Amino acid sequence: MREGHPHPRTLAAIAIGGGIGSVARYGDSYGWRPRSGRVPSSTLAVNLVGSLLLGMLEVAVTEIWRPHPLLRPALVPGLLGGFTTFSTLAVEAVELAQQNRSTAALSYALLSLSLGIGAAALGYALV
Repeated sequence: MREGHPHPRTLAAIAIGGGIGSVARYGDSYGWRPRSGRVPSSTLAVNLVGSLLLGMLEVAVTEIWRPHPLLRPALVPGLLGGFTTFSTLAVEAVELAQQNRSTAALSYALLSLSLGIGAAALGYALV
């Protein structure tokens, strides 16, 4: 293997974590759909929780714990990468704009970004 390429076990850990995170995300969105024209609170909540956990885990696995080398890839890009969803946020913002709710679309996108960064910073601070 060339230097700089992930080991197959690392890719497997990311895939397993991503599968679990994606199923959790699907389960959340399946039971919590906003009515047409409303701000997608499910995606916002998932992304904020994911950002908070990401901040916490990033500090925990790099500064506090010395976990197995596959734990960080399984949890951070895997589980939380599968759980959170920028692409859904983008599509939902476009859908709001197409419903002539441009202010709601812009507010949703800016709120998601600013609160997500704040949640990640809070996660860092908490740990």
